[in-house]
Amino acid sequence: MSTPKDLRYSEEHEWVKDESGKYRIGITHFAQAELGDIVFVELPQVGDEVKADEPFGSVESVKTVSELYAPISGKVVEVNEELEDSPELVNESPYEGAWMIVVEASNDSELDALMSAEDYEKMTDGE
Repeated sequence: MSTPKDLRYSEEHEWVKDESGKYRIGITHFAQAELGDIVFVELPQVGDEVKADEPFGSVESVKTVSELYAPISGKVVEVNEELEDSPELVNESPYEGAWMIVVEASNDSELDALMSAEDYEKMTDGE
């Protein structure tokens, strides 16, 4: 399982990519594998506020519905509309094609609470 080294990770299995003050967010390869085939993705609207550790949307698989938790707080400035018509992208490309939202962070220090790739791998090895 690949865990890109340039991303930060939450305990809820979301990843964050720093794009010069804006942060792209998605779910990890581990999370999509645990969920199984994704059939529906519900995301917030551009302009919505998300709060760290609180739900911002959900993914539905053939097995279950799982909430998505914001790894950082801020304003949603972009939403991956492609996932509405192609939720299977979450399974096929969790780090590239299936990013979910881009957030303008309201508190950059929240990033400090996120894990490195190495720490995330240690956490998921136990699951």
